[in-house]
Amino acid sequence: MSYSRIKSLPLWTSFLVLSIIFSSSAASGQDLGESLFKKNCSPCHPDGGNILNPKKTLHKKDREANGIKTAADIVTKMRNPGPVPTHPQEWAGMKMFDKDKISDEDALDIAGYILKTFK
Repeated sequence: MSYSRIKSLPLWTSFLVLSIIFSSSAASGQDLGESLFKKNCSPCHPDGGNILNPKKTLHKKDREANGIKTAADIVTKMRNPGPVPTHPQEWAGMKMFDKDKISDEDALDIAGYILKTFK
């Protein structure tokens, strides 16, 4: 083995280790987003649908038709789903998920999962 190959070995080893770490953390972020979605969102949005309002599914076509195109848009909708109805018989719609219920980081994981899954 030549000296130049031996000299570059630590660099390649470091690169390999960092690649494994980053791919593992990306996968765990996806897993976390999925598990958080299942816990908090899937009761009303099974398979990306919407059990109460079929026009507001999580699928890309419906999201975009309702002005929700980015992860930030999804988090905004989670934080402020809309006005509370004035009539007591009206359904209030989606419940609010404030920062005490779902952290900003977790909300972004959920949003990422939605964007990647419901195309």
